[in-house]
Amino acid sequence: MPHTSNPSDPTPPSERPVAIVAGATSGMGLAIALDLATTHDVVAVGRTAASVEALRLAGITAVAVDLTDDGARAALAASVDRVDVVVHCAAVGQGLSIDEATPEVWRSYLELNVIAPADLTRLLLAPLRRARGTVIFIGSGASTKAVPGSAVYTASKHALRGFADVLRIDEAPHGIRVATVAPGQTDTPMLQRSIAAAGAAYEPERYITVESVARAVRFVVDASPDVHLTDVAVRPRTELR
Repeated sequence: MPHTSNPSDPTPPSERPVAIVAGATSGMGLAIALDLATTHDVVAVGRTAASVEALRLAGITAVAVDLTDDGARAALAASVDRVDVVVHCAAVGQGLSIDEATPEVWRSYLELNVIAPADLTRLLLAPLRRARGTVIFIGSGASTKAVPGSAVYTASKHALRGFADVLRIDEAPHGIRVATVAPGQTDTPMLQRSIAAAGAAYEPERYITVESVARAVRFVVDASPDVHLTDVAVRPRTELR
């Protein structure tokens, strides 16, 4: 992957750490990729070539990868030889009643929300171990509590949180830090679709901004080497139902 230049960063190109941001083309992932690009060479992963074009213009190495494709994940992992940070942002989520949760729906949610980040992490373990790197999973309030009318999404986020907790224990001997950053309601296209489907009013001023989530991720990435930040909950200033 080529070096991402940033004139404001005095760090020599050969010494800049490398961050992979999966699901980087909109919402939280886009904000996180742009923030990390000030100090890291960022590989921003989106689903289609069209969706990553704007990131290329921002000086970020952008790649189109279907994260639910086993071979595509393997090719992405094989294309990098240094990885200091991985941020898993790609997800699907909307309110679905239990009677709407067909096996096909379950498979589609688990493929993107759980299997893809778990397997991409597995494929990147070697360079992460060499770097004593950091893996960040973007969770949700649904990672720890039940969300009425959203059984599939809630189950997938619980599963992702469980994977992160085990990964943290298993990779401790290799020095890898693992964190779950769990935002509450955040002003993203996903939330807009969810609220529209529920027929409710969208009130962006009440929600977390994507930039605030990016700052929380930065807090974890920049943690001093003596600490391990494991769970960061990011809630709206005024709690919402």
